[in-house]
Amino acid sequence: MKLIIQISFVYLSVQNILMKKIFFLLFAVCGTFCLAQKQFQPAGSSVIETVDGDLDGDKIPEKVIIYNTKDTTDMGNIREIQILKKTGGAWTILEKSRNAVMESNGGGMMGDPYGETKIEKGILIISQNGGSSWKWDVTDKYRFQNGHFELIGTSSTSGRPGDYWKEIDFNLSTGQLNYSKEVENTAEYGKSLKETYIKKGLKINLQNRNQKKQQKIVLPKTKEEVYF
Repeated sequence: MKLIIQISFVYLSVQNILMKKIFFLLFAVCGTFCLAQKQFQPAGSSVIETVDGDLDGDKIPEKVIIYNTKDTTDMGNIREIQILKKTGGAWTILEKSRNAVMESNGGGMMGDPYGETKIEKGILIISQNGGSSWKWDVTDKYRFQNGHFELIGTSSTSGRPGDYWKEIDFNLSTGQLNYSKEVENTAEYGKSLKETYIKKGLKINLQNRNQKKQQKIVLPKTKEEVYF
């Protein structure tokens, strides 16, 4: 009986030591990142979302943080995205931007347009949406290349049930733009349209996304206008 008690005591002691080590490591990791976040966090801002994932192919996860800053425009609070990379045991900013994520009232009647940020197979994906009876949503995909996070693809939908619904899928890497407009109210908006167009050479990244003066593409067959 004494032997069983002794073995149980040793087992519990080992478990306790292991748990303490795990908690210490977690505390150390969290503490290091919290210090980095405080170091780079814009004054007076709050964190909207934090996402981890490898974005530059070195098998070491980066940290993506979306901040709601105290700075404002006529569209509400400016959002800042920061991508932090750990180098030599210290966190540094790989890239940051105040253009990729829309302001807090950028969704119009629906208010905050921010949807989510995620990382899939090394690609940074940002989704946003807004509108009222007329609705829209857009999903941007960025890849780290040429020293920046470049937009490699964007897809969007917009419209209103009963009138029409547009869908745009633009692969900036290949230049292929797929456009469709499904019209229900043909009396006012005409017939449904579809077109595939190749447009290469557009350079959009985290820094110059969502500019006031947008780039426009006029599709040659349907004469529909597409803005970026």
